[in-house]
Amino acid sequence: MKLSELKLTPKRKEICERLGFEECEDVLSYYPFRYEMNEKVPYKDFRIGAQICFVGELVSYPSTFRRGRLSTTRFKVMYEEEILNVTIFNRPWVRNTGMNEKITIIGKYDGNNKVTASNYYAGDVSGTIVPYYPLREGISQNDIRKLIQFVMLHCKDEMEDDLPEDMKKIHHLIDRKDALHNIHSPIDRAHLAQAISRLKYEEFLRFYIALDLLKGSTTQAVKQAKLFSKEKVDDFIRSFGFELTEDQKKASYDILDDLSSDRIMYRLVQGEVGSGKTAVAMIGLYANYLAGYQGALMAPTEILAKQHYDSLERQLEPFGVRVGVLYSAMDDEKDVKEQIGNGQIDVIVGTHALFSKDVEYERLGLVIADEQHRFGVKQRQALKEKGENCDFLLMSATPIPRTLASSIYGDMDVSTIETLPSDRKGCKTYLVRRNSVSGILGEIRNKLDEGRQIYVIAAAIEKSDNYKAKDVNGLYQALKDVLRPYEVALLHGKLDSEEKAGIMRRFERNEVQVLISTTVVEVGVNVKNATMMIVYDADKFGLSQLHQLRGRVQRSKYEGTCYLLSDSTDENTLKRLQILTQTNDGFAISYEDLKLRGPGDILGTRQSGLPAFILGNLIEDTKFIDAAKRDAKQIGNNRENEEYDRYCRRIERMAAKNYIS
Repeated sequence: MKLSELKLTPKRKEICERLGFEECEDVLSYYPFRYEMNEKVPYKDFRIGAQICFVGELVSYPSTFRRGRLSTTRFKVMYEEEILNVTIFNRPWVRNTGMNEKITIIGKYDGNNKVTASNYYAGDVSGTIVPYYPLREGISQNDIRKLIQFVMLHCKDEMEDDLPEDMKKIHHLIDRKDALHNIHSPIDRAHLAQAISRLKYEEFLRFYIALDLLKGSTTQAVKQAKLFSKEKVDDFIRSFGFELTEDQKKASYDILDDLSSDRIMYRLVQGEVGSGKTAVAMIGLYANYLAGYQGALMAPTEILAKQHYDSLERQLEPFGVRVGVLYSAMDDEKDVKEQIGNGQIDVIVGTHALFSKDVEYERLGLVIADEQHRFGVKQRQALKEKGENCDFLLMSATPIPRTLASSIYGDMDVSTIETLPSDRKGCKTYLVRRNSVSGILGEIRNKLDEGRQIYVIAAAIEKSDNYKAKDVNGLYQALKDVLRPYEVALLHGKLDSEEKAGIMRRFERNEVQVLISTTVVEVGVNVKNATMMIVYDADKFGLSQLHQLRGRVQRSKYEGTCYLLSDSTDENTLKRLQILTQTNDGFAISYEDLKLRGPGDILGTRQSGLPAFILGNLIEDTKFIDAAKRDAKQIGNNRENEEYDRYCRRIERMAAKNYIS
């Protein structure tokens, strides 16, 4: 049900717009990130440093001291004949609370009858469970709670629950409507646990059904084995002019074995930033060409597509392979499409234009999707279906630890490249606890004086009252004068294709020394002379994304330097960012990201068309994962069952909704 069908107040409409809610389902799936368990703790059980909840009587008027925008409020309460001194920071006084009236305090016991409160409520609210939601500036917890209750009230009869009944019975799961009610308004721990179990299980079940739908029957399907000369492939590998790492060799052999087998390849090659996945892809494309087939390499951005085209053309054309590039609105788009259709192009590189309806292939045999999590399920499937029994290779620079890869991808074959080429020096990362370059201007100038180039990354394109972050436009205006006489340029996603391409060409030719950009440079941009990166508002990014970004400055024999700028005072945020200063191991970083931020950020599920995990945790929830994988296969293999088929069709609609144009 669309939110536009409800009579929302202007305030609630604004909240929905700012949080990206379009349907009732979006609101009801906005789960709390924590709960406050208001269970009374007897005074005799108070322990220093422990979290406590108690209901006392107010016995002194509150006094508030202010220093700038910060405030400290102190008052006394009586609890079980003890007088407790309570302090709370930056909170207005609880309205309607008078002398000798009851007040519920939640906080930490400091010893000597002193309490630092994190929250307080007028009256006795002990025994309740209070949900807390992620917020944006200008939106309060009360705003979110009221919106969710309003939507729940008006949509309760519209809530679909098509989870097959036998799955509910096997796993003792409550109805979805009850689960949603209990996760937002739990009456006790038992009801909350029931809600979480139902919703976690279904998150994993949807994921694995969607994954199976994406794979189709490729892992069982047979094809005609591709025949090619191993000696010619070896000659091609020697033309690289460098020795492949052991991991690259293993991944290449895996791909060559898949191509020459009678089973359709469905393989993921995951590897560190700069680990040489493109070289491995080229080997697969060349073997596919020798077997008499066309190959297609799909990139998520025009910039990356053109870059792949340049490197593939340089490496493959001396071996007789005709390489082409296709993206929307290019001048000779029609000619390129004709050449693909009549077989004049052997390897085509491009964006989503590769699977447009008017693109036909003469004999497509291998599809490679680079940064596969950035494409929708429908997109990948559409390109694969351009050929008959195509082999399919996915590549990702967001590595998943080996122990988790099989849990996530099931029976998909996974090749992992962990080691970096020997000529790569890596990157040193520093955390600067100010959102300013004023303290590192000397280092910046030294790097520029050495003839090197620099990326400056911002989290926003334009200044906004709703999103507190430095923007590329503001940084460009501020830094272009400070860094004279060096040339400073601006790059972001709102520029048209020609502007972006022109700026990148100038940066590649060192006509621009400082590139101020959003995360459009996160993937695949390869400027070896750029050896320093500065990330403003680093706390706004995930660890894996920051690791991807700093990969741009470790593409050569020179050591890279990355400065993470943040004025956050949150201890957990700073601890998270410190991880990047301690390791360059992308697998370790992705593992930490899984623990700290959840799997949605790692897998790119919101972009991929696969349902995201909101509650589910890939590290902790092995019981749910095992059950969901098993049940997904049963449902997918028995679609003649009406309930199973209806559920699969719902997952297909969800995947289509996440389609990226």
